[in-house]
Amino acid sequence: MKNLPVRMARWSAVHPWRGIVGWFVFVVLCLGIGISVGTNAATTEDFRIGEAGRGEAIATEGGLQQRPVEHVLITAKPGTGKLDIAAADSAAADVAARMRKLPEVLAVTDPVRAADNTAVRVTVTMKGPELEGKEHVDPLLQQSAAVQKANPGLRVEETGSPSISKGVDKLRGDDLARTEMIALPVTLITLLLVFSSVAMALVPLLLALSSIAAAVGLTMVASHVFPDNGISTNVILLIGLAVGVDYTLFYLKREREERARAGGRLSPQAVVELAAATSGRAVVVSGLAVAVSSATLYLADDVIFSSIATGAILVTLVAVVSSLTVLPALLAALGMRAERRAERRAARGLAPKKQKTHGTGPGRLTAAVLRPVAKHPVATLTVTVVGLLALAAPVLGLKLTDMGRETHSRSIVAMQVYDRLNAAYPELKSMHQVVVRADADRSPEVSAALRELAADVKDDPRLSGTSRLTVSPDKRISMLQLQVPHHVSSDKAQSSLKDIRDTYLPETVGRVKGAETAVTGDVARYTDYPTHQEQKLPLVIGALLLVTFVMTVWAFRSVVLGLVGIVLNLLSAAASLGILVVVFQHTWAEGLVDFTSTGSIGTRVPLFLFVILFGLSMDYQVFVISRIREAALRGVPTRKAVIEGIGSSAGVVTSAAVIMVTIFASFAALHIIEMKQIGFSLAVAVLLDAFVIRLLVLPSMMLLLGEANWWPSRGVRRARRSTEEAPRPLESVS
Repeated sequence: MKNLPVRMARWSAVHPWRGIVGWFVFVVLCLGIGISVGTNAATTEDFRIGEAGRGEAIATEGGLQQRPVEHVLITAKPGTGKLDIAAADSAAADVAARMRKLPEVLAVTDPVRAADNTAVRVTVTMKGPELEGKEHVDPLLQQSAAVQKANPGLRVEETGSPSISKGVDKLRGDDLARTEMIALPVTLITLLLVFSSVAMALVPLLLALSSIAAAVGLTMVASHVFPDNGISTNVILLIGLAVGVDYTLFYLKREREERARAGGRLSPQAVVELAAATSGRAVVVSGLAVAVSSATLYLADDVIFSSIATGAILVTLVAVVSSLTVLPALLAALGMRAERRAERRAARGLAPKKQKTHGTGPGRLTAAVLRPVAKHPVATLTVTVVGLLALAAPVLGLKLTDMGRETHSRSIVAMQVYDRLNAAYPELKSMHQVVVRADADRSPEVSAALRELAADVKDDPRLSGTSRLTVSPDKRISMLQLQVPHHVSSDKAQSSLKDIRDTYLPETVGRVKGAETAVTGDVARYTDYPTHQEQKLPLVIGALLLVTFVMTVWAFRSVVLGLVGIVLNLLSAAASLGILVVVFQHTWAEGLVDFTSTGSIGTRVPLFLFVILFGLSMDYQVFVISRIREAALRGVPTRKAVIEGIGSSAGVVTSAAVIMVTIFASFAALHIIEMKQIGFSLAVAVLLDAFVIRLLVLPSMMLLLGEANWWPSRGVRRARRSTEEAPRPLESVS
């Protein structure tokens, strides 16, 4: 009763209003400081990966970096027949004139007609870095809309990276608002069913939301060390609701059990202390496990995963702090309020209000599941493990790709225009950029070699035959741009990149002495990112397994349980990834889950799934095994302790799982395909973890291991000996 969680809970319970006000001040300060320092957004440089990233760095050195580009497309209005070329040319000239006047615009091309005269386009290059284009694209869109209004007989529309990115951000915001409308009511209803009290149901939800608010502010501060790529808020909401409600739920359930066990003999403060002595430690261990597991994402050496890790770590730690400070204060305040009500009833001569009892044993369904597990642990373990391995088998056919621009939802207007633009001008679908750095006096030789390369690939059917050579003002950097009339994910685009890198480039520019070369561009970016992730995956997974093992051994002083935890987490993660492959790499579930299959899984999904699932699984694992170990330390035989611990924790684990699945499943409704895959896989993983791993695999495995579960710790053995050697009560001797 002297550890840190108990001391913190004791202070908060004794000074409840100080604890509540202190938490409110903490949240406001976090948000205030975050808003005052602002968010340090990730720049183009932060996203550079592999050879493509190296090529971008070289191009930027010579001022040849990619800029934000918009295309204004002019076509015939649907149902009006062929395009009036004269009217289209006039509208294009108007577009070009308007765009050139804008301070956001760097350059405007002359109008370009499509080969079949079905369209005219004007290409507009914006000032500033590529990623910042979406912040300044509104004036361009307004001018396009003005030209459309002036030419009602034509269809004048705009697309490009900035307008598409702006549309994606808006869609993501709308989707998140929709998920909140789903997740919050379902969470509240679940909590009402668990506690049968509006006040007690609101506590976990309010603490989770306040933890999310504080974490958002802290993430703004942290972004000045780990730049934010824009996804951290999504992660904070996703993880914050899950762990925030979970930790509070674990604590509340234990507090209610202790209160029921005390039968009114203990003060609200004492009951809170008892809950802190058990669930408080479990929450701290769980929170640290999630935070440390999330930290392994930093090893991926990727700004996106660094942003995810920062958000997950901060919101988890804030949720832990809330469960150790303001939660005990709230529980003590509610307990004292209930006591005052009881005193007032007694003063009026009314009978005490009947309190609902809260049993600690397993429910009927849990008991029904555990009975065959206890009788046939070998059969249970064999069947469930074989079943999980069967679910994991599709992982062998896993295909990882970066989700390119063409995978975005067509509910975004700019994406509809994007499709029409690519149909009229297929050469705009993607490109290769061959970048060369050499001494200025070798510029003529480099240019000649690049022209030779362009001539070699001119008749390659995988390329459009069009090329453009540019040289930096200091003559040190040269770049040859080759247009590719295929999407970056196509086999033709991929194979053309490989041949340029492995064959065409070495045979031309590769012969220029002292020249440094790299191939970047849309296709190279798309290709190099998955390669980078595949290289980092073993490192991150290895670190994750080590962290899980160390945290479990530290929590329970058992090497065996550390190994068990690794096996269980691998089983649930692999099975959920296998189900993800079956659903998203094929087309049969497109209507059910509302997506268009790319025949692949997003590059970031497996790593995110493994790391977050390993962390969240520790919630259940720590809570369940803590109950088992408590019983064992009381001298209960391990077999009975396993059944008792899992039975007593099943209700709260089930409630927590329902809430988590609801939150993750609501993310599966997002239009962004990668977020949809992440939400779906996490929902499946939590279902498997809570209802298969914790109710079938874990108990059967621990029943078979018996006393070996606690090796090499002697605590359980000492407790058992103390119980056996303790003198029996006199009344039991006859």
